[in-house]
Amino acid sequence: MKRFLVGVTALATALVLTACSGDAGGGAPGGGAVAQGDPAAGTTAPTTSLSPSSSSPTPTSSSSSPTPTPTPTSSKPKPTPKPTPKPAAKPVANPADVPCKAALASPGVSACVDLSALKTWLLQDGKVIYGPVKQLPGKKGHATPTGVFHVSAKVKNYHSKAFDAPMPNSVFFLPGIAFHTGSLSVYSHGCIHLSAAASQKYFTTLQSGDVVQVVA
Repeated sequence: MKRFLVGVTALATALVLTACSGDAGGGAPGGGAVAQGDPAAGTTAPTTSLSPSSSSPTPTSSSSSPTPTPTPTSSKPKPTPKPTPKPAAKPVANPADVPCKAALASPGVSACVDLSALKTWLLQDGKVIYGPVKQLPGKKGHATPTGVFHVSAKVKNYHSKAFDAPMPNSVFFLPGIAFHTGSLSVYSHGCIHLSAAASQKYFTTLQSGDVVQVVA
């Protein structure tokens, strides 16, 4: 009996040593090899998947750059353009040459006649706007009076009955005395002879009541 127990014990020990050694020459009962992790062996080997990983975190990159916020600018009101002043009437003659000083001092004087210089001017607000132009006054015995007068009447196509002569563009400033178209080589009977162009200018410019000054 003692021998039997010893034999059984030795056989069990041999079986245990063969199963745990992992020797390829050893075999499981029934001739099948026991693989590590095989469910038939009663043990499950842990399955570990070792995948290489980067030790540093992957930087996150943005495909679009941030849009800069525009700096607000203060809007200034546009300056109002200044109106272009109208050019003043350009004097045709130097006012210092006009002998009618009262005409320059008084804006009301509209025409000046210089008998000795045979010149005449139109004025507005003390400034020369036309002239000087040539004129011929009355001859001896019919001299044109000097002084300050006022336009009393205008007749486009006046005809003198006393001298049976046409007097176009007549501007009267005394009874029987007027600016009008006349000869610039023959003295008048007291009127102021002007060229056709000058008499037209005087006729359209001078109005009833305008001041005419005549100096010697």
